[in-house]
Amino acid sequence: MTRILVTGGTGSVGRFIVTCLLERQYQVTVAGRTPPPANMFQSPVGFRPLSLDPKTPYGPLVEDMDCLVHAGFDHVPGRYRGGEGDDIRGFWDRNFLSTLLLFHSARQAGLRRGVFLSSRAVYGIQPPGTRLAEQMECHPDTHYGAVKLACERHLSKLSSTTQLTIASLRATGVYGQSAAGEKHKWSGLFDDYLSGKTIEPRCGTEIHGRDVSSAVVLLLEQPAEALSGECFNASDLLLDRHDLLDIVKKHRGCPHPLPARADATGYNAMSTEKLTQLGWQPGGKSLLRQSVVEMLEKDLRV
Repeated sequence: MTRILVTGGTGSVGRFIVTCLLERQYQVTVAGRTPPPANMFQSPVGFRPLSLDPKTPYGPLVEDMDCLVHAGFDHVPGRYRGGEGDDIRGFWDRNFLSTLLLFHSARQAGLRRGVFLSSRAVYGIQPPGTRLAEQMECHPDTHYGAVKLACERHLSKLSSTTQLTIASLRATGVYGQSAAGEKHKWSGLFDDYLSGKTIEPRCGTEIHGRDVSSAVVLLLEQPAEALSGECFNASDLLLDRHDLLDIVKKHRGCPHPLPARADATGYNAMSTEKLTQLGWQPGGKSLLRQSVVEMLEKDLRV
């Protein structure tokens, strides 16, 4: 059985990845600050403590593993863009240097596969309306995006010179059911709409955590020559708040008016052809509707 280490495996994205890997019958070990709650996953997982600190010896962490999925990231709670807070140097050390050291340790330990969870933020500022594609030049405008891009570039070089095949997955905003005791990403927005507050028009790209996870698994299972050192976009819907809250309105029978549609003519949507050519298929609008209803039902039970 293939043994996979998932850093950040209890996080907002990592837990979806762990769940998907368990469903595929992988032997999963989670690395993080604290062990996962006993009921978080449907099957037992291993645990190894992880500190994103360049002084950490990462050899013992990756020992006896076959693959590494690096979804861990150190940031100010609740913030990615701006997640460096007042400690820019520490932010880079914990997320850039630690990532390089972790993957170098994986190479030395003989691992053959790795996936790095990157972000749409690497693209930064682009001409309005430009479709974001993996081969275009990136202009990150945040430390978050710059760190992710720097990691991608160094891991691509590492992958080209060793037996460790590494792919980077550039994910957009991730939605999905929250973990027990936590709120989902749209809780505040739903509450504001249902209470009658005015909602500002906005749109953005979204993807379900399940679809990010299926992309990770796909990259782990592809022939090495198909993806070594490559980057892949992961996005599903260009979602307008009007359409999102229309699901809420109909399910709850809410009388409040929906926000106006945002002007999406200049929005930079993401191209996912590179990933879909490998066989990846996201859940689309049907998964969105199903997930929003599940979120609303859970909100009622809390």
